[in-house]
Amino acid sequence: MKNFSLAKIRSFSSAELIVMVSVFVALFSNTAFFTSAVKIYGLDVENAVFIGSLFVYITAIFVITLSVLCHGFLVKPLLVGFLLLSSLIAYFMNQYGVIIDHRMIGNMLETDFREARELMSFPIIQYVIFLGVLPSLLIYTLTRARPGRKTEWISRLKLIGVSVAVMAGMYLGFGAHYASMMRTQRALWAQVNPTFALYSTGKYVRRSMKSASLPFTTVGADAKIPNADTHRELIIMVVGETVRADHFSLNGYERETNPLLKQENVVNFPDFWSCGTSTAHSVPCIFSHYPRAEFDKRKAKAADNALDILKRANVSILWRDNNSSSKGVADRVAYEGFHTPKTNPVCDVECRDEGMLHGLQGFIDRHPKGDILIVLHQMGNHGPAYYKRYPKAFEKFAPVCKTSNLGACSEEELVNAYDNAILYTDFFLSKTIKLLKQNDEKFETAMVYVSDHGESLGENGLYLHALPYFLAPDTQKHVPFVMWFGRNFDKEGLVKIEDRREKRLSHDNLFATLLGLFEIRSEAYDPEMDILDHSQHEHW
Repeated sequence: MKNFSLAKIRSFSSAELIVMVSVFVALFSNTAFFTSAVKIYGLDVENAVFIGSLFVYITAIFVITLSVLCHGFLVKPLLVGFLLLSSLIAYFMNQYGVIIDHRMIGNMLETDFREARELMSFPIIQYVIFLGVLPSLLIYTLTRARPGRKTEWISRLKLIGVSVAVMAGMYLGFGAHYASMMRTQRALWAQVNPTFALYSTGKYVRRSMKSASLPFTTVGADAKIPNADTHRELIIMVVGETVRADHFSLNGYERETNPLLKQENVVNFPDFWSCGTSTAHSVPCIFSHYPRAEFDKRKAKAADNALDILKRANVSILWRDNNSSSKGVADRVAYEGFHTPKTNPVCDVECRDEGMLHGLQGFIDRHPKGDILIVLHQMGNHGPAYYKRYPKAFEKFAPVCKTSNLGACSEEELVNAYDNAILYTDFFLSKTIKLLKQNDEKFETAMVYVSDHGESLGENGLYLHALPYFLAPDTQKHVPFVMWFGRNFDKEGLVKIEDRREKRLSHDNLFATLLGLFEIRSEAYDPEMDILDHSQHEHW
């Protein structure tokens, strides 16, 4: 209690509090940054001193950042916010190997309560208490000196000046190291916590504000189905969640994760790649006319997507969702959420994907004319609680990881839970095909299945997904893609499918493929991007 009383008596200037918080965050909340630096540069004498200079360098960055932001009555609240934010980011970076860029900010803002709840665990509480709450309590306990405004500004300018000089000194002392690091180690700089996250938040806000002012772009205004096409199409597109291609037995995985699909006459595409590494990015990209190289969520949101074009051509469309949302894709078509027992009849610990099939025959029967597209957005393999993604009957591989704290599980337990979830998707897809078979007499039927992105399962210390695309391992980008066609499907449309099956394809191909499946005639349709290539079809 004596030390506590002394802390109350001693007054600390704002500059001292800023330096204290900066040193603490640099030292204790940036272990991911320094661990990566050691892996890259090693710990020989010269590099060890360079890594020590990085500690001084990023501390100076924090001091400058806080000196600019913290003034008057905002000093302590902003310092506390800085500590709490860095503690949360430290947890996710250390536990899952994620980087908080502007796309990750978007993912977090679009995360619903179900998803957020699964990320709560005892380790995150420990991080927040020891790296956030306790130092915050200390900051609030310390008495802040309150000199005049002029004195405060002079002190603050001196602090910024010293910090800039320190950064310059570090750079001059290790010029070659810093120059190389700034050119080639973008991923390392992105691990500086929490300033990169703050920068990314600003970038996200700027991009969001710009997107609100973009004019809406009409795509495929001329879209129509040729009169000569008298056959009705019934297509079910399943948008999977977090499935990586190398865990599909159809792609050669040693475990049998696709026993039911193997009994169907499916066409599997082993070399298929995602547009992004997160649902919020990939799902809009799948349906956008922009290829990955040009895709931007702002532009895509302000333009027609494949569903809009098909709707314009009088295709009846229904989007059913057991995930968080359609990410804006289904904003202008019929949408039904299947997240709760109110709408989903198949629920236990959570509502199951197969519940989305309930009542679909009724929807089909209520549309006696024209083509039909049904999109089913799965919960699939959404992590980190893979063990919740399937009913108990599908727990073929055991033991399984039964916690969201993936680092606490063995590799075997983690992979077992993940593979069991794929087994359930296999079952769900087989039921979808069964439904389509029941409608073969009236329609040309087909199923399209594609995952939105892949997943890291602990390789190189990485978990989950959503790393920036240029940094993400193939496990987050290489995804399964499967098609199934009913017995009445026009075989002329499949003329090139075998040629393309072994080629490298991606989400970029799906916009044209969807239009091609319904034989849409439009300037927006590119037959070269259509996996089936309907360019030689007699109707055209």
